[in-house]
Amino acid sequence: MNMAPDMHVYLRLPSTVLFDGVATRLRGEAADGGFGILPNHVDFVTALVPSVLLITQTEGVERFFGIDEGLLVKKGRVVEVAVRRGVESADLDELQDTIGSQFASLEDEERIARAALSRLEADMVRRFASLREPHP
Repeated sequence: MNMAPDMHVYLRLPSTVLFDGVATRLRGEAADGGFGILPNHVDFVTALVPSVLLITQTEGVERFFGIDEGLLVKKGRVVEVAVRRGVESADLDELQDTIGSQFASLEDEERIARAALSRLEADMVRRFASLREPHP
């Protein structure tokens, strides 16, 4: 059996790739608890919960990512992680502050976008309704 010394990890957001590199270990959290992945781990899929994703690179460097809910797929030596939102920080203490500020501003932007979309939908419904009204 061929034992792989590392795995390739992709951490993707809807609009960008947050991490693309080689790793020797990954630690994440699913709804049923924390888990770890090593290069020769069995293939699997799991839903991620908002938490800290820890990626250990081949040089022993640990990278910390604060993530929102998402999906992790491991197949062979490739680990694909797709999350709605994510940020990287140099250490865990700084990560808490970064997550709080960045996720709060994103939630405000999403709230504004949803309100604008609701107004557009309501206007469209009014316009369709006016098409049924008899014209003089």
